Amino acid sequence: MQDDHRPAAGFRLTVAVTPDDVGKRVSLRRRTAGDRFTDVVGVLETWAEGRIAVRRRDGQLVEFDADTLVAGKVVPQAWPRRRSG
Repeated sequence: MQDDHRPAAGFRLTVAVTPDDVGKRVSLRRRTAGDRFTDVVGVLETWAEGRIAVRRRDGQLVEFDADTLVAGKVVPQAWPRRRSG
């Protein structure tokens, strides 16, 4: 039985994001402690000196070491949120 935190068999993780993509909206997957994965989607703010920073839609800045990055791509801008009421 496959662990739910590992990619499916035959699935290939690809990093298609570079420091040149700063300012673009990205989806990134990184490895965390315990050999698990976590994702972040937002605007790539910085990628320098081995560190990556992504600003989420809620304003939270997520920073991590670039060597933990296992997959990533540039994604289209998010649709504006609808106002309720």
